[in-house]
Amino acid sequence: MPLTRKGAATRQRIVEGAADQLREQGVFAVRLEDVMARTATSKSQLFHYFPGGKDELLLAVARHEASRVIDDQQPELGSLTSWDAWQRWREKVVSRYRTQGSDCPLHASLAQLGGTTDATRTVARDLLGRWQRQLAVGIYHMQGNGEIAPGLDADREAAALLAGVQGGVLILMSTGSSAHLEAALDLGIAHLQASVHRDH
Repeated sequence: MPLTRKGAATRQRIVEGAADQLREQGVFAVRLEDVMARTATSKSQLFHYFPGGKDELLLAVARHEASRVIDDQQPELGSLTSWDAWQRWREKVVSRYRTQGSDCPLHASLAQLGGTTDATRTVARDLLGRWQRQLAVGIYHMQGNGEIAPGLDADREAAALLAGVQGGVLILMSTGSSAHLEAALDLGIAHLQASVHRDH
């Protein structure tokens, strides 16, 4: 049975409160009692919206954080229509992950759910799928402009660029340095730019 507008708002308030708690305290410090206090929610309310308890709430937080990954890159990610636009997206990605540093709420909430399960795979797959599709749309657009070689496989190029970004983010999380992330972005974009010359 779908939630009423008020019910959906209450559920979202609980998810956002738990996400904020996780960002501030770390996933191992997140207790349902703290989330209830933070969101002015009773125990019966919390279990009404999350009958599976903490694991179900953490999964909802992971979905929320996955959406934030995409939202934080907008409007640049959805507007990759010129090389200047690609550079603006690049700057936004680097800035986002530099600010985040070693604390990744999405990674933390998925890890707390006990590693890889069908549910956590779905969250990760949906996030990466949405991200890759938006990069591919940008590549298709630039192919239409004649700025990227038409012979390139846009989906495969988007997948490679995304893999580079994710690898760079993992290194940044473990070392504090954004050098690898910046290299992956710069070389990935340069590869796309050079494709027209390679095609001739």
